[in-house]
Amino acid sequence: MKKVAIVGCGGSGKSYVARELGRLLDAPVTHLDAAFYDDEWNELPMEKFAARQRELVEQPKWVIDGNYNSTLRIRLEACDTVVLMDVSTVAALYGIFSRQIRHGAGHKGNGVHNRIHRGVIKYVATYRRKMRPRVMAKIEEFAAGRADVVLLPNRRQTRRWLEKVAAEHR
Repeated sequence: MKKVAIVGCGGSGKSYVARELGRLLDAPVTHLDAAFYDDEWNELPMEKFAARQRELVEQPKWVIDGNYNSTLRIRLEACDTVVLMDVSTVAALYGIFSRQIRHGAGHKGNGVHNRIHRGVIKYVATYRRKMRPRVMAKIEEFAAGRADVVLLPNRRQTRRWLEKVAAEHR
């Protein structure tokens, strides 16, 4: 496991898993929200965002977290492991609100980018029905059979999987 793409709904724990895997694998971690938004929430133009990801995946080791479905193929074609944070809608909604309470709004420099508004809540609330099938189709098309695919359905399974990774990399 040297090149890991972590995808899943907002509030599912992607950034936490990315930080832990980066530490365990001694790999650089990129949180795509940090690459896509500046401090005033301005978006990087999509062509520059895609080019940045192409540069990142050329590295020998990396952990990248974030969905960004329009550029997901770049990461899926380059990774050796896909981690899908496949938590329930209730768990994801809890995740975004508890993160806001713990960290406050804004950029925190550790992958935490909090900005809760109607669009974010709607995205999280409809992720499993609308976005998850698209993500699963891309994983099947661009990574399945070539990369290991890990589905983590809840926080308990996530902790167990991280413990297993830690034991393998001691």
